[in-house]
Amino acid sequence: MRVPLFATSLEPHLPAIADRLGEVAASGKYILGPEVEAFEREFADYTGARHCIGVANGTEAISIALRAAGVERGDEVVVPSFTFYATAEAVAAIGAVPVFCDVEADTMCVSARTVETALTERTKAIVPVHLFGCVAPVAELRRFGLPLIEDAAQAAGAERDGARAGALGDAATFSFFPSKNLPCLGDGGAITTSDDDLAAGARRLRFHGSEDKATFTEVGYNSRLDSLQAAVLRTLLPELDGWTAARGEVAAAYDAEGLGDHVAPPHVPDGVRHAYHLYVARHDDAEELREALAGHGVAARGYYRVPVHRQPAMAPYAPDGLELPVTDELARTHLALPMGPELERDQVREVVAACASGST
Repeated sequence: MRVPLFATSLEPHLPAIADRLGEVAASGKYILGPEVEAFEREFADYTGARHCIGVANGTEAISIALRAAGVERGDEVVVPSFTFYATAEAVAAIGAVPVFCDVEADTMCVSARTVETALTERTKAIVPVHLFGCVAPVAELRRFGLPLIEDAAQAAGAERDGARAGALGDAATFSFFPSKNLPCLGDGGAITTSDDDLAAGARRLRFHGSEDKATFTEVGYNSRLDSLQAAVLRTLLPELDGWTAARGEVAAAYDAEGLGDHVAPPHVPDGVRHAYHLYVARHDDAEELREALAGHGVAARGYYRVPVHRQPAMAPYAPDGLELPVTDELARTHLALPMGPELERDQVREVVAACASGST
């Protein structure tokens, strides 16, 4: 039995998607307009935020949200290094300075303890990443009195203490890349916020720094969620909670089948509804285990073997002697195992059996 890393398919939804795309094509309204506005209302309602601003992708969502929150060239922004490169790239792209902090070993997310070590008088914002779908403790970061921009690219559908990812910080950013829990059929992103001024700033910045297409008050971006992609997202958004529940059932099945006897499974803090964008376990010989799993037909992958602060382009922002020991350890030992709402119990057993064989 071959077990894919991503057990999900849009095939059952393609007829409905095709109908919606045909309606948008016939409307002649392709840039912003009613389809994007409708999705923005629906996704804001879903997250519990007052506003949603659709943008071209999740990376520009971070850049725009930071600028709308008042971050300027030369300001410092604290980010984890154990994340996708775009988190820090989006900071550097606006001329700000990414300052790397460590993460907690169990959650793989930042905490007040890890962030505090990176704060200076030049810090103007913090970007907690809800890595792999585990929601970072945003509330405890409030004590620093700085804008909090959630990187929720991997956490659509996740919750903490009864509130959804996207409504915990001053703003949040999402990616709708095709592999995400809420996907579109290309690039797409969004910013959610309940701050009226931040929302207005983000709307200006996504459209060349203008509110009326005639007066340009800032150097902005051409970064708009495509109307066709908004139609796809409107079709799929009602499925998200069901998909999230199914992912949780797969994680519970891994527990029930004894996966924890062979690898360290993801830790879920109290009060967190994990979105399981990826099911990331830990093992001392992660790459050897990956190769062993491949021999059994089970797909697995290490995502961030080289942390962001060790990437060549980040050298100007990573001072000599920067030590992030937990990040380095997680980079070495993490391994994403098969996950998705369509993963069947027999496939879960196959993964556990392969891990048992590969761990001996």
